[in-house]
Order: sequence, then structure tokens, then C-alpha cells
Amino acid sequence: MIEQSPSLLALLKQLQRVPYLASKNLFVVAQHFLDLDEQATEQFCRVLMNLKQYVEKCTECYSWKEKDKGCSYCTAPKRDKQVICVVENWRDLIALDKTGGYLGVYHVLGGALCPLDGIGPDELTIKQLVARVEKGCSELIFAFNQTPEGEATASYIAMKLKGKNVRISCLARGLPVGSSLEAMDRLTIYKALSERRPF
Repeated sequence: MIEQSPSLLALLKQLQRVPYLASKNLFVVAQHFLDLDEQATEQFCRVLMNLKQYVEKCTECYSWKEKDKGCSYCTAPKRDKQVICVVENWRDLIALDKTGGYLGVYHVLGGALCPLDGIGPDELTIKQLVARVEKGCSELIFAFNQTPEGEATASYIAMKLKGKNVRISCLARGLPVGSSLEAMDRLTIYKALSERRPF
């Protein structure tokens, strides 16, 4: 029946291009758009067009911001500009900022080093980060995913900053709150043991 509706087929093809949208949900999302009335559809399209027209990356931290306005992270007066938390992507920044426990600024790399996927240092904002540190930074916090790519990215940046007067730290690793030891994998337990802290 889809073959008889080129418009519906075109929608499904566009939805297939959306990252992280599982193929089993394509029809559910398509149904949502089909059920929208004309006014709601126009509003959705207008929001998307405005997003492309009025949102850009901050040239300092590389998070998203409104064009012709200061970045809400970089220009916030209460944030400590000497402490930079480095994240792989904007989603990680949002997750960290939601905690309310961090009052420094951020730097979004745009991913992690992964030569197999063609992502090298030039595809990320590492040079810009090094330049920021050289301008003045007391601490750099690595908040990367605990993956081989995240570890490689942290090691590469630390090597680039060798000899610079900056303290480098990373997020604590180990057991999640509320977890049981028997449910954890060996690497997580090992990290928790080797990186234990005073009680």
C-alpha cells in the first residue's frame, strides 16, 4: 500500500535519515505527522525552518546558540571561565548541566577520535580547545564516554597540552549509584577499585 502513496514513501525515506530513530518506530512517527492538523504541521515546519535560520554554533565553546546573541554558557557572569569541561557532544553538555553541580564553562569537541570512522583530530575542535587553554585556564575536565574512543581522545588532548600550566581531571569512574556488585562487569569493578577514594 505504501507503494501507492509516493508522499508517504517520501516521508518514510526522510525519517530513515534521522539518526537514532529505530526502524521499528518509523511508522509510529509517520502516523504522528499524518494525524497532525494543518496548523500543527505548519507550526512544526516553521520551528524547523527557524532552527536552521536562527541557531548556530558558538565560536568559543561550540555549543548551539541563537544567532546575534551571546552564548548562554560562555557569557553567564556566574560561571568560572577558568574551568573548562570538555564533552564529546551537545547532548553530553545538557546532561551535565542539568545536574546543577557544575559552574564552569564547556567545550564541545563534536565527537571522539575514531580513525575507523574517519574521525581524526582535524574533524574535532581540539585545536580550538588548545587555543582556549593557552589564553588562560586553570582546570580542564574530561567528561567523555568511557569507551576506547573516549579514552583515546582524552590521551591525545592531554599529550597536546603537555607542558602547559593547566590541571587536567576526568569524571570519576566505577559503580553507578544503587547498583549491585554482582550485576557489574569486571572492568567497571576494576575501575571502582583502582580509583577508590578516602571515605
